[in-house]
Amino acid sequence: MSFREGHFFSLNEKEQYSTSEKSFPEIQLEAYSEEDLSKLWLKTLEMGMHGICFSMYEKDQKPGDIIYGEQVNRRIQILKPYTKWVRSFSCIEGNEHVPRIAHENGMKTLVGAWLGNDLELNEQEIEGLITLAKEGCVDIAAVGNEVMYRNDLTEDQLIEYIKRVKEAIPHIPVGYVDAYYEFSHRPRITEICDVILTNCYPYWEGCPIEYSFQHMKSMFESAKHAGNGKRVIITETGWPSEGGSLKGAFASPQNAMKYFIDAQNWSKENGIEMFYFSSFDEAWKVGPEGAVGAYWGLWDKEEALKYQK
Repeated sequence: MSFREGHFFSLNEKEQYSTSEKSFPEIQLEAYSEEDLSKLWLKTLEMGMHGICFSMYEKDQKPGDIIYGEQVNRRIQILKPYTKWVRSFSCIEGNEHVPRIAHENGMKTLVGAWLGNDLELNEQEIEGLITLAKEGCVDIAAVGNEVMYRNDLTEDQLIEYIKRVKEAIPHIPVGYVDAYYEFSHRPRITEICDVILTNCYPYWEGCPIEYSFQHMKSMFESAKHAGNGKRVIITETGWPSEGGSLKGAFASPQNAMKYFIDAQNWSKENGIEMFYFSSFDEAWKVGPEGAVGAYWGLWDKEEALKYQK
């Protein structure tokens, strides 16, 4: 996901949160040495996550390349000790290995069909998602990711794809992934979804790190309000470790560690289903997102855990 023009964080905006939410103290960066922060980050990771987004591509690879099962399996084995769920983004070009191998390893899956303006590829994705679901490899199905934000399809086209998948796999929850505000702006899409799958990125709204956690919670509450009682899952949230800044949001190892720790503590304390973005750094993302796009992983592009001295 890249910068969203027109959706800047405002320091003056009033943020609303659920009164039933369990609170806990956010960590204050000035209270930690770099070494102590790294130790707390590692301890938080080792306590486990609900879910993580699967980073498919290594080194010079990019979407469109065919990826083989051996590579997927190697990365699944790295992630397996730390998370219960894995989210995948596509059902073709090797991405179909992700839910299969994850299930073989006792993990649950949120499986996405990547939709765009190429209708032929969309057919392959939809059929691939249905096939995987019928194999028993899909626990939650996501039909499209930020299609409305990119204006790749009309609402009617997307709704037809969602209907088609729901009819084919009625026993599996089906939703659509987009930024939190889209579910308020597009009630027809929200209505047809079984589950609300929301991306929450304070960084991409230029939010300073000291306000980012509270802002992320307000994003979640916005999606929850739009869902009107439906199950809400945070399908992406994270903070980059390097690559620059956007307005008041700065990419750094310290900020990335703080965001991860606060988000994971909140998720655990309140039973929030959250998929952290992302597992591994991916160099190809420099193209669509600028330098910062390559540094969202908990592991670097060589598959080494970050922030360890």
